[in-house]
Amino acid sequence: MSEAVREILEKYEVRKTEKQKGAFIEYALGFAERNGYSAKVEENKKGVKNIVVGNPEKAKVIYTAHYDTCPRLPFPNFITPKNVFIYILYQIFLTVFLIGIPTLAAIGIGALLSTLGVDEYVVSIVKIWTEYIGIIALLYLMMKGPANPHTANDNTSGVSTLISIMETLPENLRENVAFIFFDLEEVGLVGSSAYYRAHKSKMQDKLLLNFDCVSDGKTILFAIKKNAAEYLDVLKASFEKTDSFTPDFSTKGVFYPSDQAKFPMGVGVAALKKSKRGTLYMDRIHTAKDTVFDEENIAYLTHGAVKLVEFISKNEQTKSD
Repeated sequence: MSEAVREILEKYEVRKTEKQKGAFIEYALGFAERNGYSAKVEENKKGVKNIVVGNPEKAKVIYTAHYDTCPRLPFPNFITPKNVFIYILYQIFLTVFLIGIPTLAAIGIGALLSTLGVDEYVVSIVKIWTEYIGIIALLYLMMKGPANPHTANDNTSGVSTLISIMETLPENLRENVAFIFFDLEEVGLVGSSAYYRAHKSKMQDKLLLNFDCVSDGKTILFAIKKNAAEYLDVLKASFEKTDSFTPDFSTKGVFYPSDQAKFPMGVGVAALKKSKRGTLYMDRIHTAKDTVFDEENIAYLTHGAVKLVEFISKNEQTKSD
């Protein structure tokens, strides 16, 4: 593990409050400059602070990861990118939970008030407001609650991958690459949406690999959008199968909800585990159990990302010759 990655894990794993984000932004800008990259923060009125390293408009490849962290939740965000049916069932479960807890509380309070002889009209009003306030409170905790103390996979792993690529990439290739650390992914892809709106015309033909949750699992998913499928062969050549890692390049029948979704040439990269029945899944994230940080995953992705830049740069040079 490099010193830079170790420092992120030890000092900047939680990046939720303005103070925590500010400390990480200062670190990231300093790290970029010490390694010979230009770096800046792009802000907008919604409070977004995206960290941009290099020149995305001139780059041939853009590597991204979100740096904001989520609140601690009592249940994981369970994702099955290649089995949408299971994913939807789990989302229904979460919805039932979200509505069910306040509803049960409202029923209990209503029953108690009724036994005390409270007027039925008052009871009905209290029940409605109890349910309403309960749902709002749960939603608030899911969006603005206390920070998850452990974010090894989501998304310290993605942040660490970008840092690792930055320090590994040969200097002669750096002008062909840009890096973006997106803000506010956890509240609805706000940072990536803001960046795309501001640079829409320049992002139409830019290959973008987004690393989100890449350290817990040995099947590496590449969720490739239709427009990026032209890079399928070079992606396969860059991220090869090894004794430890099995890449899964999917252009159809895959759903991975992350920042790459906002870009026409987006590729979502994630590490997944495989069930006994062969279902690829991700668990633990958004809970205190998000502690798995496999540095072999970071090394594998760094190696492949550097190879991808080399291949694309060589192909561009051949075309120009």
